[in-house]
Amino acid sequence: MFRSVRHMIYDLIEWRSQILSGTLPQDELKELKKKVTAKIDYGNRILDLDLVVRDEDGNILDPEQTSTISLFRAHEIASKQVEERLQEEKSQKQNIDINRQAKFAATPSFALFVNLKNVVCKIGEDAEVLMSLYDPLESKFISENYLVRWSSCGLPKDIDRLHNLRAVFTDLGSKDLKREKISFVCQIVRVGRMELRDNNTRKLTSGLRRPFGVAGTSGMH
Repeated sequence: MFRSVRHMIYDLIEWRSQILSGTLPQDELKELKKKVTAKIDYGNRILDLDLVVRDEDGNILDPEQTSTISLFRAHEIASKQVEERLQEEKSQKQNIDINRQAKFAATPSFALFVNLKNVVCKIGEDAEVLMSLYDPLESKFISENYLVRWSSCGLPKDIDRLHNLRAVFTDLGSKDLKREKISFVCQIVRVGRMELRDNNTRKLTSGLRRPFGVAGTSGMH
């Protein structure tokens, strides 16, 4: 409200300077006075102040010299003009909001940065760690997986990436902002033998991917 009134005051100050300059032609001066009175009436309306009734030239009507019927009709006209101005301002604001929402929906709005420090899980074999975002209400994943291959000795398979396991989930837009909850899910897949206790070399297999564990947050707002 303060910002709206401040902008109106600035407009009135500028228009007052133009009127006092005495350089405007009569037709432009008349139109400018109408703009001034319309702005004042609109400001009084949004501030819940009294409505001032005026004649066609914008002059305040004197109740001592104006009939009750004339005052009533002038009040009706003034109220109608102010209401039309309010509806116009409301419509313009709605159009601006719609344009902002369309622009906001057309571009990704935020990202999630993930930094993997360590995997504290006794597996005994190589593993794959998959991290992704999940919508628990719709029961579906809403992002691709960030994959890290973890060795049986407790270090990344790519040792050069030690302490540098970072990922950014960038495919998050306004639709994701509207979700009630988003969970961060981590899946662990064991890569190796069919059975960890299988010591029979004749049955020994390698490279088989078996689900091992899963963890997730309860939901991020």
